[in-house]
Amino acid sequence: MHTTRPTGTGMTSSDQIARHARKIPDAMALRFGDAGRTYRELDERLSKLANALLARGVSAGDRVAVLGLNGIEVVEAYHACGRLGAICVPINFRLVADEVAYALTDSGAVAVVVDAALAPVLAKAREQAPEVRTVLVIGEAEAGAEGYEEALAAADPVSPGVDVDEQSPAFIMYTSGTTGRPKGAVLTHHNLLLHSFSMMAHLGTPAGERVGISGAPLFHIAGVSTMLPNVLLGGCTVLSRSGRFDPAEVVDVLERERVTDCFFVPAQWQAICSVPGVAERDWSALHRLSWGAAPASTPLLRRLIEVFPDAEVVTSFGQTECSPVTTLLRGEDALRKIGSVGTPMLNVEVRVVDEEMNDVPRGEVGEIVYRGPTVMQGYWGKPAETADAFAGGWFHSGDLVREDEDGYYFVVDRKKDMIISGGENIYCAEVEDVLAGHPKVGEVALIGVPDEKWGETPLAVLVARDPADPPTAADVEAYCREHLAGYKRPRHISVIAELPRNPSGKILKTRLRTARADGELPDT
Repeated sequence: MHTTRPTGTGMTSSDQIARHARKIPDAMALRFGDAGRTYRELDERLSKLANALLARGVSAGDRVAVLGLNGIEVVEAYHACGRLGAICVPINFRLVADEVAYALTDSGAVAVVVDAALAPVLAKAREQAPEVRTVLVIGEAEAGAEGYEEALAAADPVSPGVDVDEQSPAFIMYTSGTTGRPKGAVLTHHNLLLHSFSMMAHLGTPAGERVGISGAPLFHIAGVSTMLPNVLLGGCTVLSRSGRFDPAEVVDVLERERVTDCFFVPAQWQAICSVPGVAERDWSALHRLSWGAAPASTPLLRRLIEVFPDAEVVTSFGQTECSPVTTLLRGEDALRKIGSVGTPMLNVEVRVVDEEMNDVPRGEVGEIVYRGPTVMQGYWGKPAETADAFAGGWFHSGDLVREDEDGYYFVVDRKKDMIISGGENIYCAEVEDVLAGHPKVGEVALIGVPDEKWGETPLAVLVARDPADPPTAADVEAYCREHLAGYKRPRHISVIAELPRNPSGKILKTRLRTARADGELPDT
């Protein structure tokens, strides 16, 4: 939001880029394939995009959605929103039109920056989102559409001079909960700035030039947050490609670009470590490698240490609402405390509590709750959900953990029914809500089942509306293709007579998981 506070007191990521453009103008800020941007080039393009949006009626506080594959233009759009004081709304490029429409309407987005490849999905989504009045297309725009580069070419390269308050929203990051509908976590510039400072203070920074890369997509909080320390330090961020993960290509990029810091989910690290000859490559620049978003096995951690013996292996744990990292497991503890998510990082206070917000004894299981300057402002437009999330004055994570005698935390279960598949969160309530709309489905429960490649994948346990005409796997797949992104769709279907419930009527998913493990829930 626009503020009357004295100018020159802000510190947003856009301010940092402008500072580096003055001090180190020719230093590389972004790399993507053969393309790149120096800080001088990036700063000028941010001002042009901010002015182009301003000329199209976008002002401070307005929401600008970004629906794009990983690329330099997506990063530009993120920071240009900050320069203008607009709120950026990253949208998962895997979503179908109905899901995109929900994000647009829930956030009240008035403008969208979209990749040409995703423009048809946006066009369909806009039928349900009349508030969107401006669309800029990255790449080759169809006749009648406005091109991103054309808009920049016609815009003023001088910053619009909007004074943006650190405490104002920078992003609305959509994350789902048990209600089945996504919620927009509002992260401020201050949240993200303090997260960057905390990460650097906790881990330190490598000597020499910093070059970072993340295997996370840019619509994901991990993709956003891992860029920001580089921006603060004047380092370079190497962007990874979307849509396909080629481990051999990634290994080449890591070596060629002299990457010092990188983040990948365990499934990606497994593939990287399997590239022939990977251990013999030149890793002298690699200072730290991180993993998170899904569990990593002991053999994988040992393999990481073998392949990259001079790099620190760090476990990151947290969630979108916390900007996102809350606990870290440092390299020296990677094997000593195998299975742990570490200890709280700077600026994050934690408790482990029971249902009445009483601290549980060390060693016992409870919900981990958080407090600190990296915790979100709230859920966009959802005061009741925000109040529930902050009940008792602490943010409720929904993660069940135990603390060991040394103060290290171990996640033992997820209070919310969430499946993590290849590092992507799949929220059961959302998928169940969609499947319940199928005319042949009477009841549904979604659980995660082990998968060698992805860690776990969704299994839909269904009760037929008409036992004589049960839904088939083909029925479910066709229905989900219209209503759910590909990574959310059930990979397994099992039709049973009735779902197990406790006396209060709650579905017993633990019993379903046991039945699956015992072979009693075969695929339909």
